[in-house]
Amino acid sequence: MEKTFKLLGLSGVIALLSYSAMVFISPIAYPGYNWMTMAVSELSAAGSPSQTLANQLNALFGPCSVLSITLVFIASRKSKVKLFRLGITLFTLMEWICATGYEMFPWVSGVDKLIFQNFMHLAVTVAVVVLSLSSLILLAISSKRVGLKSLGLWAIIALIAMLIGPIGTSFMPPSVFGLFERFSTFSAVVFNAILGVYLFKGRFTSII
Repeated sequence: MEKTFKLLGLSGVIALLSYSAMVFISPIAYPGYNWMTMAVSELSAAGSPSQTLANQLNALFGPCSVLSITLVFIASRKSKVKLFRLGITLFTLMEWICATGYEMFPWVSGVDKLIFQNFMHLAVTVAVVVLSLSSLILLAISSKRVGLKSLGLWAIIALIAMLIGPIGTSFMPPSVFGLFERFSTFSAVVFNAILGVYLFKGRFTSII
């Protein structure tokens, strides 16, 4: 059972591969798509020409990311460090909201006003960003206390990448909006995969 538990941690890596395939391959089905200026969500937006392909390529992202982080959450319950447990809990909550929220409220392209579905999409994004930042800060602070110093360094890197996104999209010209947005979107996906690898390698057995 323990071996299977650890092996399933690699589902986080599968989620990363699925998301990456969506980001890098689905633009071929979207004539005129410019990754430097356009958001990732445009690829799977309701009504976009690449919607079907993007959803196919991204099909494993939601279930695999949730599976991986849920197992990490279960493993982290052994820790006596409250901040570490809270950090993992918030990151787990973020992944569940991400997996369900964007499925329920995909972005609708080609509308001039803020419709309810797009408003909810933005609300999900705000929740994901807030939970991601909070969890990464807590994990950066507490990972060393549970014997996972390297995980704390990964959390800091992911936090910096996530902050580069909104800073870049706010202060840099629109011609590079898509580039900076990808710093934010990939940071959480990559960190989730790293957590899955730690689980696979049995690193969470050291947190008791």
